[in-house]
Amino acid sequence: GLPVEEAKKVMAEKLTALGLGQTNISYRLRDWGVSRQRYWGCPIPFIHCGDCGIVPVPEADLPVELPEDVTFDAPGNPLDRHPSWKHVPCPTCGKPAQRETDTFDTFFESSWYFARFADARGETAFDRDKAGYWLSVDQYIGGIEHAVLHLLYSRFFMRALKHCGYTDVEEPFAGLLTQGMVCHETYKDPDGKWLFPSQVTKDSNGNNVMVDTGLPVTIGRSEKMSKSRKNVVDPVNIIGSYGADTARLFMLSDSPPERDLDWTDAGIDGAWRYLNRLYRLIDEPSAPLVAPGTQRPSSLGEKAAAAEKAIHKTIAGVSDDLDRFHFNKAVARIRELSNLLEGLNGTAADEAWALRQGLETLVRLIGPMVPHLAEELWLLLGHTTLLAETPWPEADPALLVDDSVTIAIQVNGKLRGTIDLPRDCPKEEAEQAALALPAVMQQLDGKAPRKVIVVPNRIVNIVG
Repeated sequence: GLPVEEAKKVMAEKLTALGLGQTNISYRLRDWGVSRQRYWGCPIPFIHCGDCGIVPVPEADLPVELPEDVTFDAPGNPLDRHPSWKHVPCPTCGKPAQRETDTFDTFFESSWYFARFADARGETAFDRDKAGYWLSVDQYIGGIEHAVLHLLYSRFFMRALKHCGYTDVEEPFAGLLTQGMVCHETYKDPDGKWLFPSQVTKDSNGNNVMVDTGLPVTIGRSEKMSKSRKNVVDPVNIIGSYGADTARLFMLSDSPPERDLDWTDAGIDGAWRYLNRLYRLIDEPSAPLVAPGTQRPSSLGEKAAAAEKAIHKTIAGVSDDLDRFHFNKAVARIRELSNLLEGLNGTAADEAWALRQGLETLVRLIGPMVPHLAEELWLLLGHTTLLAETPWPEADPALLVDDSVTIAIQVNGKLRGTIDLPRDCPKEEAEQAALALPAVMQQLDGKAPRKVIVVPNRIVNIVG
């Protein structure tokens, strides 16, 4: 028999050919109720007349502006209760009529506002040519809760605008990133009431207790921060204790942006310690730093040359990570570079130059993540211009290629070890080095191999 989907297609074609039926697509779409019974929102520009029915507000009277003298002292829509705003003459017959008091769902405006950004000072809703040049939006970043609502409405609006002849753009967004949520442990008191993290501490025995009473606290699972569960941290306190840059670095370095992030005291403290270490690395260098713009020495020792390669590999890696939104990987590379720079003594001329290059690169790369500290570090390095106005560093392609490569050694298809060899070394040299590996000699047990297969710069496979 045929697979189910193919069988459906064949049956549909047969029924159509016999004149007994036809194919049709049924969309599971519901009507969009765009009205809301509330004050805040864009007024719906229609007027209700007892004789003429529902009449659109004349274009000359647009936009309809909300009244500012409303009261919120009773439930319901304050526009309904306004003494004068809703009472207007009918645009068609001139008789007394009433404005529509419902306002639009906010999605009604937020589903196409980006087209306006292409010509923010224009007199029309948006300029067709400019919108055609700038749209689609390159990158949409939003929570997963937007995947159905806002994205659906935006696609609807762009198609409707195209259908009505306002634009040639059909897709609103070219790329989508749905970021994860910030999560935190939840806490309850003995009565089962939620507690803020600030209300919980540890006693001398390491048990979680309430700050004010010392009563035991029940720790729940880590969940998305919400006011109802009180598992929120006050950003003002975080900024006061650690600084905004620390909070930014922790959130970027903890996990990929599309995954949830668990907010922990240990995590924020670790980011704070690293930034302090970075500050000391520049403010208290192991040796006086050479001046900005110092020329590269004609030759570099082994340590300085390795540092130069690492600097350019970090530039390339971080640049690629940022393009892919792999912020946590970018932070990891930056920290690796700072660890390497801590090992340079900076006394020899070549190492002093490499240290200066490394520190400047480090600050430039971490600038987008910790902008306030980075600007201060840039000044400490002797610069008088803003880091924000400094071009992004570029990697030298020649320094991204390793002089040596790690080769996997297999015997009869099983990995027996690895060796480091010069890149593009002759096959004979790779074969000899592989056969001299103790693990290989043990496997061959003094016998000559039947065949040796060398894949340059990658693998040597020995058939015993």
